[in-house]
Amino acid sequence: MPYDPDNIFAKILRGDIPCDKVYEDDHVLSFRDLHPQAPTHILVIPKGAYTDMDDFTANAAPEEMAAFFKAVGHVAREEGVAETGYRIISNCGVNSGQEVPHLHIHILGGRKLGRMVAAA
Repeated sequence: MPYDPDNIFAKILRGDIPCDKVYEDDHVLSFRDLHPQAPTHILVIPKGAYTDMDDFTANAAPEEMAAFFKAVGHVAREEGVAETGYRIISNCGVNSGQEVPHLHIHILGGRKLGRMVAAA
């Protein structure tokens, strides 16, 4: 999946579309999901143009990687889900159901989430 500079997250990063920002630093933006699937549902995205986790881990600078994963933990703690548990999800590629070609991690928490994947 090639990077589309007009994907919704790229537009949010450029300020073309507003978001309910939770956290931001030089490398990362985090915001509330518009269609939450749990009481806490936050997206964490790198500011760099990475399509998915494979692209990110192959091409991002070490400081971008560190900032990205530190942001996930920071947001979970600040949102109060670290103590009770939370799930992180990042779809990678067509077979996973990835819809937006910009790396993003979903942080879901605030209730019991059930099984991650149903048996086939």
